[in-house]
Amino acid sequence: MAVLEKIRVRMGVFITVIIGVALLSFIVDAQTLQTAISMFTSKYDVGEMNGKAISYQEFQKKIDYFTQIQQMATGQTSLDEQGQEMVNESAWQDLMGEYVLIPAIEGAGVNVGEEELLDLTQGSTISPVLMREQAFIGQDGMFDRSRLIEFIRAIPSDESGSLSTYWNYLEKSIRNDQMFTKYISLLDKSSFSSPVEIKRIIAENNITSDVSFVIQPFGFMPDTTISVSQQEIKDYYNKNKERFEMSASRDIDYVAFEVIPSVDDIRLAKEDIDKVYEEFATTTNLRTFLARNSEKQLNEYLFKEGELASISPTLDDFAFNSPTTAVLPVYQEGNVFRAARIHAVKSVADSVFVEHILLDNREPQVAEAKADSLIKLIERGANFQTLAAENSLDKNPNVAPGELGWMTQMMKLPGLDTCFTAPLNKPLKVTTNYGLHIVKTTKRTTPVKKVQIAILEKSAVASKQTFQEYYSKANELASKSDGKIDKFREAVKEMNLAVTPAVGIQQGAKTVATYNNARPLSRWIYEAKKGDVSQIISLDNKYFFVMAVTGVREAGIQSFESMKENIESLLMMEKTNDKLHLTVKERISGVNNIEAVAEILGTTVSRQSGVSFGALGAQSMDPVFIGAVSGAEENKLTGPVKGNIGLYVFNVESRSEGEFFTEQDAKMRNGQLFSYKLQQLQSIFEKSAEVEDNRLKFF
Repeated sequence: MAVLEKIRVRMGVFITVIIGVALLSFIVDAQTLQTAISMFTSKYDVGEMNGKAISYQEFQKKIDYFTQIQQMATGQTSLDEQGQEMVNESAWQDLMGEYVLIPAIEGAGVNVGEEELLDLTQGSTISPVLMREQAFIGQDGMFDRSRLIEFIRAIPSDESGSLSTYWNYLEKSIRNDQMFTKYISLLDKSSFSSPVEIKRIIAENNITSDVSFVIQPFGFMPDTTISVSQQEIKDYYNKNKERFEMSASRDIDYVAFEVIPSVDDIRLAKEDIDKVYEEFATTTNLRTFLARNSEKQLNEYLFKEGELASISPTLDDFAFNSPTTAVLPVYQEGNVFRAARIHAVKSVADSVFVEHILLDNREPQVAEAKADSLIKLIERGANFQTLAAENSLDKNPNVAPGELGWMTQMMKLPGLDTCFTAPLNKPLKVTTNYGLHIVKTTKRTTPVKKVQIAILEKSAVASKQTFQEYYSKANELASKSDGKIDKFREAVKEMNLAVTPAVGIQQGAKTVATYNNARPLSRWIYEAKKGDVSQIISLDNKYFFVMAVTGVREAGIQSFESMKENIESLLMMEKTNDKLHLTVKERISGVNNIEAVAEILGTTVSRQSGVSFGALGAQSMDPVFIGAVSGAEENKLTGPVKGNIGLYVFNVESRSEGEFFTEQDAKMRNGQLFSYKLQQLQSIFEKSAEVEDNRLKFF
């Protein structure tokens, strides 16, 4: 009975809602009831595709599924933030495939049969999905069919069902990949350029002009004597509505309280480092000491002069101007206290060229014996590359057998540090996570003095009391604002606080203003209304924010009221530029010499050769000017022509036709255009399916 009572209490509200909906069905018509239920549930929809609502529960199931797939693929039991975002995106794209992309492709008559799928998974035409799958990659870095067969055979005996789950995922990926491949092939074959089009493209690229010109740049400020009527603004808005379609964005004013250590916090940090300084100066086990007492562990890196300056110029000066036994006393930079000791001084090359033979080390004794045998052959004069080609697991086809190439301390294979100090051309055995290596350093740059330095570091950290003081300031502002923007503005003046605006914040933004990891801020911003003021929002355990929403723009075509000021400014500039065009036209009327035009306009003549209409996108010139030049008469002063950045007056001095742009080039350019169109494909599908993505409200 006690258990039943707990369930009754916990479910009470839910049951009340269900009963209420049931009662409504007796007094309202079915359509009205459906609308009410839809409004009630749509708040919890993650999105919509092709009229199908994606509920939170449905999307969460996908998240759980792809989390399982990710964990099986990586072997990790938990996912970091990046991994979780990958899972989120995989879940969404999977739904996109089910409800938008695959139905559209099937609508074009494309499909994948069972026999075809079998051939892609186990037959002669293995799918690229399986070819890329890490589980089926052999030691040579290539697809290993035997591993695939072994995986498939193991599925029936896997009691956990994990292999079956993963195989079903792979099969779906293979089918979708084949569907996309066929669809793209269909589009490619239907993308046709007639001989006339090819001929035109060739001519547009091969006909070039040499031109002399002057430019009168447009100004940045409109002419104040010019006016724009409200009717002109409305007409422009109505004719260009599609240009005002925008994604959702928000504007805010905010106050950020950055928690910084107090004077007492800094003093305590200094006392902490002073307590251990003497032991630091004398200890013989720096690695263990720093692990216990310092924010910086012992760095194996050998610094050359100048490199330490990025951490601290004081450290760099100490390391290269002190005896090897010196200890740098505690010093302060900002809120950080440091002391330092020179741990080692060596003469080491910046770069070494390394060759290796990688052996399988799963049976260490066998590997050691084989390595010793190969080293003896090398010492007797055997060719290292030949032995590498015959024995090494590293089969990189892009380099000579056994070649690792140039390595630096920053760019090296982990575990091969000995190569920097090893004698030249002497083969050595080194074990890494990859296996047992026979390594040989064949070349090195001139050795230079390098220092390994031990750094004792402690930062001043804000105490609980300090946090409370900043929190109290933020709370005072939030309380005085009482959620209302007018009170927020009064409070910041009264408290003499600095208010910072941030505009155009996108939904789900990870960065707001200059602050990273700001998803909590953007989430509140999109939950709020214009004029709302937040309570305290904490970020990175370092900042307290109080924000006011000052502007709201929903996704879609923006209203006339929100755009009229921008349109007025645009029309003012257009009229100003038109006025300049008439003025210049009058001033140069009757002039037929480009030098005379330059003198009248107070500018200079510029020259450009090889201007072709076909290279519009590749030339860093005004496309309007290029088009005008390509269509102008030769040896005739033309202009003024109104371009994008100013007025042009020009003279085509000569025009020539070459043969450098061929039919093959034209076809290649069409291929590039086709690739560009493919990049737009998903957004086209999304628009036609009226996809609505509300994930950022929940995830």
